[in-house]
Amino acid sequence: MSVTFELKAEPRSDLGKGASRRLRRAGKVPAIVYGGGQDPQPLVLNHLDVLNQLKNEAVYSHVLTLNLGDRTESVVLRDMQRHPFKPTIQHMDFLRVSADRKLTVNVPLHFLNEESSRGIKQQGGVVSRALIDVEIACLPKDLPEFIEIDLADLAIGDALHLSDIRLPAGVELADHVVAGSEQDAIVVSIQHAQGDEGGPSAETATTPTA
Repeated sequence: MSVTFELKAEPRSDLGKGASRRLRRAGKVPAIVYGGGQDPQPLVLNHLDVLNQLKNEAVYSHVLTLNLGDRTESVVLRDMQRHPFKPTIQHMDFLRVSADRKLTVNVPLHFLNEESSRGIKQQGGVVSRALIDVEIACLPKDLPEFIEIDLADLAIGDALHLSDIRLPAGVELADHVVAGSEQDAIVVSIQHAQGDEGGPSAETATTPTA
């Protein structure tokens, strides 16, 4: 993990909905950090700093550093509440991490060779993505920024399931999935383009005889 993310935070003692509204009006983000065998700690962050960090997709799947004055905390972003229509962050939840303890986090999927895949380039199909991220479990040192899904060999009608994902060393799916089971959800598939049912074309169809 070559990218590092740091967020400056301050403890907060003024709690409640009214206090949170005042913080947001002042350009702040109320937050909380919990886990690691310690008591939850309410925090406040600078909204502009948060927005700048969130421009990088990797912030969602990296171990972050919270700077709390004279100490730091290693955390992952566990949950975040956005305003329903304004580009503002309402609240953030951080989970403390330990080097020797596995963490569970959602990691984005990156789909490779989409345009050059057999089902797209040669057969004129379209990609249907059922999932855009996947929940994994691993030690902090093994946490990947994203997981790659190669579509090069997929033809129309083919699909990749959770059990087909090639995970990096030290990484496993958060929930054990058996190939072919109900939990083995489709991740991505190649389908016929809209209006193309995959049947014979007008030129090749057999003309019925009288």
